Amino acid sequence: MKLSTSIRLLMALAPLTFMAPHAQAANAPSQQKVIREVVVKASAAKVWAVVKDFGGIHHWHPAVAETRTELKADESGIPLPHRLLTLKGGGTLLEKQTISADDEMKLEYRIVEGVLPVSGYRSIMQVKAGPGANEATITWTGRFYNKANDVHAKPGEDNETAVKAVEGVYDSGLPALKAYIEALPQTFKGVRR
Repeated sequence: MKLSTSIRLLMALAPLTFMAPHAQAANAPSQQKVIREVVVKASAAKVWAVVKDFGGIHHWHPAVAETRTELKADESGIPLPHRLLTLKGGGTLLEKQTISADDEMKLEYRIVEGVLPVSGYRSIMQVKAGPGANEATITWTGRFYNKANDVHAKPGEDNETAVKAVEGVYDSGLPALKAYIEALPQTFKGVRR
């Protein structure tokens, strides 16, 4: 009789054991995502030459006054390109490039520190040929958490603020990038300083 009581108790408690991880996950902040695309009237190679220039964002993004680049070791000791963006409205962003892949025409970077109200920010800019002849599509994707990295973040550090800030960066940046590339000479092959 004692064994069957123990088994019944174990069976009664089993659902609580499996629910515990899910209950904890409900208290974790949710990752946010912003995706924007623009079609540029230029070859994918020309577009990629501009996008992959990690130190050239000040040429086309209206919010960036200056870009300084340097090779620095990250927290694991691996030397990676870093850029310090000085913003026209005040403040800075320090970002590190984690991937630049010519074969995929993909640039990935992360924010190390700065004034953007986000945490854990990771971004990918990717170029693909098309949809038409002599056109290319740029996709800019950001994944991030709110500044507080908290489910119950106060206003100004919450999800809504983080998403609006990233949308603002992309929505002002992509049209400016498109205009910049389309104004470059047909013979443009790479970096301008």
